[in-house]
Amino acid sequence: MQYPIFPSFFCLIALWGTIHLATAQHAVFNYEEAKVPSYSLPDPFVSTKGKPISSIDDWNFVRRPEIIRLFEDHVYGQVPKDLDGMTFTTVNLQKDVMDGRAVLKEVDVLVSRKGNSLTMRLTVFVPSRTANTPSPVFLLITHRSPDNIDPTRMVKSDFWPAEMLIERGYAVAAFHVQDVSDDNKETFREDILETLYPEQLAMANGMRGLGAWAWGAMRAMDYFVQDPDIDEKRAAVVGHSRGGKAALWTGAQDTRWAITISNESGCGGAALSRRRFGETVTRINTNFPYWFTDNFERYSDNEDALPVDQHMLIASIAPRAVYVASAQDDQWADPRGEYLSLLLGSRVHKSIYNFPYALPDEPPAVNNPIHLGPLGYHMREGAHNLTAVDWANFLDFADKLYQR
Repeated sequence: MQYPIFPSFFCLIALWGTIHLATAQHAVFNYEEAKVPSYSLPDPFVSTKGKPISSIDDWNFVRRPEIIRLFEDHVYGQVPKDLDGMTFTTVNLQKDVMDGRAVLKEVDVLVSRKGNSLTMRLTVFVPSRTANTPSPVFLLITHRSPDNIDPTRMVKSDFWPAEMLIERGYAVAAFHVQDVSDDNKETFREDILETLYPEQLAMANGMRGLGAWAWGAMRAMDYFVQDPDIDEKRAAVVGHSRGGKAALWTGAQDTRWAITISNESGCGGAALSRRRFGETVTRINTNFPYWFTDNFERYSDNEDALPVDQHMLIASIAPRAVYVASAQDDQWADPRGEYLSLLLGSRVHKSIYNFPYALPDEPPAVNNPIHLGPLGYHMREGAHNLTAVDWANFLDFADKLYQR
């Protein structure tokens, strides 16, 4: 079952031509709206058996589980939840860091299954001034140099501006994906996949890199639940680029997250695959096949055969909050496609959960964020990166959502 883009887009779709798709010898990537092909999208409001979805029960017990399974089978693979044990060990506790404004906790999360174990390091700062009151928290899934999340603060980066978040009254946490699955096609298996879940590697819909990173974020949430300094009911998961893809999959899989934030996640993240704008399914499967389940390869140069598109991933996060961020010069990630995905996915927030918010049909101007209840979007100036401007917008959104 398919449904068309909003009527306001019909005139644009009629003008859009045929994209130049990748060939075996040379990939040609489209950066022109006029060359985006016409397309139709799978309908979140119709089940695989043709049942109309119109109530919260229909959504929670029929359509949303279907959508999650479709993404598991065709895009990201399973995220196994079985384990035999988990322990949290604070290996470094320092009070009065950041000139007395914060407490540092470095925590080893040890997970065991079938006689094997793996340890993930979680870096957490909590505000000192709210030591008797749990703080809302932002978790960053990072694939960049570990220096970006330096717990000593000898190295500081706008990619993870911990001081800014502490000043705003938020706890701030991060883990590096290399602790759960290397961001490398040669070594991605070496961590949780070979150690804890080797059976997944033999499955066409088994967990791969992005699913492993989502699994790591879920273990961080397990820690937040038992830390009295953190308000796990007000937790946000954040990812940039490939980390943004994993953040969206985390928010879809794990309903404990109050806010899911995708920063410039592009193809396989927030952007609609069927637009074939910038990075395509073919290109991402060629360069980063280890991010996705093996079945995703079927949809290279064949996006229209996908039983899902990324607006449905955003829809699956409803009624919880979702924020999509783009950058003006990051055409590879298809900013318009990211916004359209949020726009179409947010129909579930409005139609099923009756939120009195409606995003405008067109993306906002650069540096004019939209914060409407559980829906957020901004496009900033500049290139592909996670910056202090992005973080400031995320914090403003959370302040408004939490009424702080």
